[in-house]
Amino acid sequence: MATMVDVAALAGVSVKTVSNVLNGYPYIRDTTRDRVLAAIDELGYQVNVTARSLRSGRTGMIGLAVPELGQPYFGELADDILAAAREQDVQVLIEPTGFTREGELAALREPGRGLIDGLLFSPAALEQTDASLLEVDYPLVLLGEQMFSPRVDHVTMRNTEGARAATDLLLDHGRRRIAVIGMLHAQGAGSAALRYAGYRQALENRGLAVDPALFGWADDGWHRGNGALAMAAILDAGVDVDGVVAFNDALAMGAMFELQVRGRRIPEDVAVIGFDDIEDARYTVPSLTTVDPGRREIARVAVELLCRRVRERGDRDGVRPEAVLHLADMRIVERGSTPARA
Repeated sequence: MATMVDVAALAGVSVKTVSNVLNGYPYIRDTTRDRVLAAIDELGYQVNVTARSLRSGRTGMIGLAVPELGQPYFGELADDILAAAREQDVQVLIEPTGFTREGELAALREPGRGLIDGLLFSPAALEQTDASLLEVDYPLVLLGEQMFSPRVDHVTMRNTEGARAATDLLLDHGRRRIAVIGMLHAQGAGSAALRYAGYRQALENRGLAVDPALFGWADDGWHRGNGALAMAAILDAGVDVDGVVAFNDALAMGAMFELQVRGRRIPEDVAVIGFDDIEDARYTVPSLTTVDPGRREIARVAVELLCRRVRERGDRDGVRPEAVLHLADMRIVERGSTPARA
């Protein structure tokens, strides 16, 4: 029977690296993780389980499938999930799906290659028409806003409410030419559509029309560079802007960079607010006002719910329990990129 030492030798890595891959440690290069997983497959290696796991029929490990760890939100979410899992005495196997349909289907069809008891799944490429694929024969908790199903446990955030509150904050400061950064031409479902809905509602509630000239497009991803490019396109078109609502903090940081390069003062000339409250938001100059969508609550509730489903499995005579939909609390975190309240 293959051992962890055999896997390490075949993959050309240390035993510690193999252990980190199996335990879902997030800061491992994708190429290294792929080599280790390929060696596991080739050797047919199976993780040794404890006596407790043998008695319970469980491995003590859950899976987390997210689009990527390079985006700060997903990296910090993974950290929060790892912390919540430790509280539940389980380990986490993390699988980046690469924003691809193929990667997400593989995560659903081969969850952890048999190593895990249940899966936390955050899709980005699958569509609402694929919702039936979520009805799998193992415990699954859905994350994110790409897909919804009344038959699947789902833990998510208040996207529309958060974006509406962000826009209201700028409106309360007298800003009326508010750019929205992160728009997608193929809007469909998902975070972009929900956050745009909140932006639009806030404007309409004040009797203001939505101006497409203020749309900042980011079809290539919600990264800093695309935030800067979207902001540049609006400014290059000669559009008057006194506020920015960005659909995530990375886009907001890119927009702030472009504004400052062009001599626009923040928040005096243009007030900026992001979404996600990632750690880097505290260290921009000025520090970034943002929406805290309740990421830690999402992680804690999702892990607790999945672990409960794992424990319940087999105890209900085939009857599927009623699905849970949990919406985390959100709040605005005001910092230096918006004017101080009177």
